[in-house]
Amino acid sequence: MKSFYSLILLSILFVSCGKAQNSQTTSKLTSESFSNDTYERAYFASGCFWCVETIYESVSGVKEVFSGYSGGHTKNPTYESSNTGRTGHAEAVEVIYDPKVVSFKTLIDVYFGSQNVTQQNGQGPDIGSQYRSIIFYQNEDQKAIIDTKMEALSKEYNKPLAAEVMAFDKFWMGEEYHQDYKVKNPNNPYIRNVSVPRYTRFKVRFPELLKPKSER
Repeated sequence: MKSFYSLILLSILFVSCGKAQNSQTTSKLTSESFSNDTYERAYFASGCFWCVETIYESVSGVKEVFSGYSGGHTKNPTYESSNTGRTGHAEAVEVIYDPKVVSFKTLIDVYFGSQNVTQQNGQGPDIGSQYRSIIFYQNEDQKAIIDTKMEALSKEYNKPLAAEVMAFDKFWMGEEYHQDYKVKNPNNPYIRNVSVPRYTRFKVRFPELLKPKSER
């Protein structure tokens, strides 16, 4: 159990993902800007989408990452509605990648290698169904890759993994201010105290997967 002091410190440092809206906007490309003949798409939920977007955008072969919502039962979710936990949606990312450079299997390795795989219903300080871990598969080949990885990890940890495995249905694009949030807001307390350390742990673990610094 955390001490009272630790709880106070956490409340000061860890602003929950998505709470601090920023008025900056950008002319970021849309998902439709990328040709299906060249690129494929993968969808993941793993806690705060600010964190997950940053991690996947650093991976060689990943062209773009968008933050949004998936896995729920309502149409047109927003940050405010999904944050209630009643829409069923989780904060998710759409990863647009070149399969000639990076495989779906590697993206799954990135997924499990950049989170606490046994934390239920959240990641780090972000708790709730909107922060739960979900891997979305689009065909049986992807599902087989996911199942194989999860079976191996379950034996390694000797306990159930937190990630849900769900057939992909729909990705709803997040609000503009969420896109590239870390880049636009490097001094945000959540970014500095949660996103950056999570990203740093990933970089140390998987240096061979990173883009050259000039491309990040």
